Amino acid sequence: MHTDMEYVSHHIEQLGATLSLTHFTAGTVSEIHAMISVEPRSEMFSAQLARIRQAEQQLMQLPEVSGAKPVFKRYFLSDATNQVGALREEDGQCTVSYIQQPPLDGSKLALWIYLQRGTEVANDRQSTIAAHNGYRHIWTMGLYNTTADTSYMQTWETLFTYIDILKQHGATLEANCVRTWFFVRDVDTQYGGLVKSRRECFAEQGLTADTHYIASTGIGGTPADPKAIIQLGAYAITGLRTGQQRYLYAPTHLNRTSDYGVTFERGTLIQYGDRNQVLISGTASINNRGEVLHVGDIRLQTLRMWENVEKLLAEGGMTYNNVMQIVVYLRDGADYSLVSDMMRERFPRIPYVITLAPVCRPTWLVEMECVAVKAASNDFPDF
Repeated sequence: MHTDMEYVSHHIEQLGATLSLTHFTAGTVSEIHAMISVEPRSEMFSAQLARIRQAEQQLMQLPEVSGAKPVFKRYFLSDATNQVGALREEDGQCTVSYIQQPPLDGSKLALWIYLQRGTEVANDRQSTIAAHNGYRHIWTMGLYNTTADTSYMQTWETLFTYIDILKQHGATLEANCVRTWFFVRDVDTQYGGLVKSRRECFAEQGLTADTHYIASTGIGGTPADPKAIIQLGAYAITGLRTGQQRYLYAPTHLNRTSDYGVTFERGTLIQYGDRNQVLISGTASINNRGEVLHVGDIRLQTLRMWENVEKLLAEGGMTYNNVMQIVVYLRDGADYSLVSDMMRERFPRIPYVITLAPVCRPTWLVEMECVAVKAASNDFPDF
């Protein structure tokens, strides 16, 4: 079995753009995570978008990416309501998430792209499906509902829209969804409604503390539609067998989220014949009693956040050397310089982006999520 993990970074001087990517191959399928950022250059959005587009074209021409197809994109935007129109005019290759979480490098947008080579990639309504070896990986982004005017009801309606999408693919929330992202307008006031609605919807669908939940990030983020309070993105897989998923808890450092009334898994390990994948949920500076640690100290909160993620990765048989991408969320943009320096020193190779996005408790100053992958030999079909 051929395996390969490679980190690549290209700075395109004439574009003022940086491409950072991780390329992993095991068996016949490659996975690629790429982050594209641009220098601000005191330009309007249209000029920065043009440079992002050109950088994306150059990304697709790199030998590490040649032949791969986009499966999912997320744009981190400084003003989603005014910017999303220009983006939608040109997108269509895959499912896309547009969310106002301003990149803190001073630019108006950044782009995360996930690509695969060796699978059949096709679009179906709001989803992109990557099919191979009996699996169907269903990525669905940008779901929201504005018929209701509370976070509780918008969450409820949006989740049932997603449940209907899964039904069209012969899937269910309980059996097939492995990852969600909930973006919340004004998270300090609206998160409670999301939590209550999600808990009740999950219980109705057979997801409880006694069964399992879903790896997730619930974070501040402003949808482009001014009436939308909640926006959902999700990833589901059909074709998984019994025992192919395992949930990660790191009990020495973290408690069960159900202890304080929320309903997500800290992380999920998915085992394939040729690789293991770990999906780490949004993770902050917390202990195994559910308490926020190092209130008011961004440096110590960052260190504890890293330690918590490291413990989750270890439970899945991995280290930071297996991480393919990182998203960092900051409550206070004034902390960017310090956290950026820390990230650059700690993770010089891993593609990451740092955005302005308040965490769900006011005293949490920073949160991160990541995806990791490692070659393996398991008694399941290859990826």
